[in-house]
Amino acid sequence: MAETITDKPMLRTINLGKAYAMPDNQWLQVLVGINFELKAGELVAIMGVSGVGKTTFLNVVGGLDRPTEGQVFLNGQNLWEKSPAEVAFLRNKHIGFVFQFYHLLPEFNALENVAIPLLIGGLKRDKAIELASQALEEVGMKSRANFRPAQLSGGEQQRVAVARALVTNPRLLLADEPTGNLDWKTGEKILNLIVDLHQKRGLSSIIVTHNERIARFCHKAYLLEDGQMKLFDSLSG
Repeated sequence: MAETITDKPMLRTINLGKAYAMPDNQWLQVLVGINFELKAGELVAIMGVSGVGKTTFLNVVGGLDRPTEGQVFLNGQNLWEKSPAEVAFLRNKHIGFVFQFYHLLPEFNALENVAIPLLIGGLKRDKAIELASQALEEVGMKSRANFRPAQLSGGEQQRVAVARALVTNPRLLLADEPTGNLDWKTGEKILNLIVDLHQKRGLSSIIVTHNERIARFCHKAYLLEDGQMKLFDSLSG
């Protein structure tokens, strides 16, 4: 890949842990002492079987779920030392999310769905619609701007979701099984789109997946297993 990767970390975790309280007064430890670094410009995959904690990791580093212990640094800022309002502001401004099930609002068309993060951020509607239209064009969906999610195929809905994730011009892209609800041919097109936009926009990106074929699109891959992260070195072939 031709984009520039720097030594400066965009995202870093120190002894990151996450546990959930169970009904029997026990704790389910999902993440254990994870030390992870994503360099600015890197595209990495995080692999692991279903239920191992991949989504939990993304939610914690993306400001959606508070860790039980440890620290998360986003572009040098200690994320979870900030107030909930400050975390929400950083998440909206600097992080783009792509989910497996799209999470588009059914009552709004594609253009309105993409504009929503900008409107939440306080941008005037006319400007938000203009930027949303540009984002849809970038993912090849401008001709579907007035279609509602139910009128779009799965691949088209995911393209709209990618546009929504990037419309705020974030620095960090977090994609949670972005092809998990698609057939391989459609999913491969979405992956190529994400890789292309990663390079074009100079993003730092994480793709969560259980599929090694998807990990091969990335610079490197990590395996999440037993709550811990380790470098996965079998991407050749």
